[in-house]
Amino acid sequence: MAKQLPLHFEFRANQTFNNFYPGENEEIINHLQNCIAGTGEQLIFLWGNQGLGKSHLLQACCCQAYALGLSSFYFSFSRSALPDPIMLNGLDEIDIVCFDNIEHLAGDPTWEMAFFNFFNEHRDRGHKLILSAHRAPNDIAIQLPDLKTRLNWGLALKIQPLADHDRIAALTFKANQMGFEISPKAGRFLLTHYARDLASLWALLEKLDQASLAAKRKLTIPFLKQIMDDNHV
Repeated sequence: MAKQLPLHFEFRANQTFNNFYPGENEEIINHLQNCIAGTGEQLIFLWGNQGLGKSHLLQACCCQAYALGLSSFYFSFSRSALPDPIMLNGLDEIDIVCFDNIEHLAGDPTWEMAFFNFFNEHRDRGHKLILSAHRAPNDIAIQLPDLKTRLNWGLALKIQPLADHDRIAALTFKANQMGFEISPKAGRFLLTHYARDLASLWALLEKLDQASLAAKRKLTIPFLKQIMDDNHV
């Protein structure tokens, strides 16, 4: 590929393996860490429903790469519009490349061919590729047979949703990292009345932290009800 300065990406240094609550996904984290360290798979395909933390894990891979002195790149494909495939130029030289929501390039022949060429050149250099999607590799509507085959070359890992007791533990874990406490009882209340994906729950924790600091009150259930009513949650 012709050399080109790759697109810059938002490096989220706060999304690491240390602040990801794994639940039953401890093995996935081990595989990702081994991949980055050069002792695991060269290609990992992470898949599962939206809101389970795939983006966080890909950002965590970039954080670990940075800590090891490796170059890394993250990009999330959008359903609404694809960038020019020229963005791939030069990425074959990057040690760790992470592509999120890879299913959105399916069905675009120009992008499929460009990605196929990038895949081969990046792999030939011995670099690591980590992909994510909502579906398993075989269930993505890739039209280019050779690309579909290559997406199945690596290790496909399905991220598991957290059970209710793990979701409560995750809320407590996240709150502690943010510097405040939330009781298991309060956590159960939030899951019952705010049953959404983890990303939404983390956003709620930000609001709860601010409200708690402003009112100088602990997060009791009556106070939680007041906050949620005031914010129309």
